Amino acid sequence: MTRVAVIGAGSFGKNHVRVVRESARAELKFVVDSDAGRAREHAGDAASTADYRDVLGQIDAAILAVPTVLHAEIGRALLEAGIDVLVEKPIAPTLEEADRLVDTAERNGRILQVGHLERFNPAVIALENAATLPLFFEIHRMSVFTLRSLDVDVVLDLMIHDLDIVLALARAPLKDIRAAGISILSPKVDIANVRLEFEDGCIANLTASRVSTEKVRKLRLFQPKQYISVDYARQSAAVFTVGGPQGIAFDQLQVTAAEPLKLQFDAFLDAVESRRQPKLNGATARKTLEIALAVLDKIKEHAGVVEKTLSSGWKP
Repeated sequence: MTRVAVIGAGSFGKNHVRVVRESARAELKFVVDSDAGRAREHAGDAASTADYRDVLGQIDAAILAVPTVLHAEIGRALLEAGIDVLVEKPIAPTLEEADRLVDTAERNGRILQVGHLERFNPAVIALENAATLPLFFEIHRMSVFTLRSLDVDVVLDLMIHDLDIVLALARAPLKDIRAAGISILSPKVDIANVRLEFEDGCIANLTASRVSTEKVRKLRLFQPKQYISVDYARQSAAVFTVGGPQGIAFDQLQVTAAEPLKLQFDAFLDAVESRRQPKLNGATARKTLEIALAVLDKIKEHAGVVEKTLSSGWKP
């Protein structure tokens, strides 16, 4: 039985608390939150504390669901104390901090898994098995505005899920990035559109917004003689294939519905128990972060062009 602490009991951390409590393979030992009252509220029969250092030496693994800026500081302290860590995405706000986390895990022989949750969506798992030679992606991820995750841009908050999926499915190195984005309701970028081009000619168009009036999470993948449409929320994947007596055949990928958060935690426990690296390890997440930060750099370039146009005396 793996002894687990959940560090961060906010809007998403409380879901981790539930999943750990429901697992037959883990024991929830601690709930940690800077708000001691909130930690007590969600701890139930487990212990609670406002200081993560109180759990050192008393647990085997931890789920880190604190603001991104704290990932490296707390994550490294846990890893150095011999604790395996599942940290929410993005792995860190900078590549330097991501590198320190990865290095700390390696030096201490610890498991470091990163919570790119959408990779555990059953529809995405089915898509990974069905993808052959992706030629074109069209992805939309829209969310209603909330006050959570405003410490990062929409690229690191929402789009990073889809960047991770595209990078996992693409068959060639990334060649070019074009991007644009704007701030609407927060100081950070709230809407972004990105075009990725890979060396084999594959193109991925991604749009993410956290100021939408509705939730949309859909992916379309085109490959030779086939088109696959994935609805993340419904956990469904439709396949259209050219050929056969009807000209175009329609089918649904075999998808077994399940809660991605539970599948992610099971994968983490598998890694903890077997000591084998998880598929969403620190090194993989670091590569995704590198592309996400490059996207943000391109957005800044585009913003500079727009600002230059406005300052030149443009009038409507």
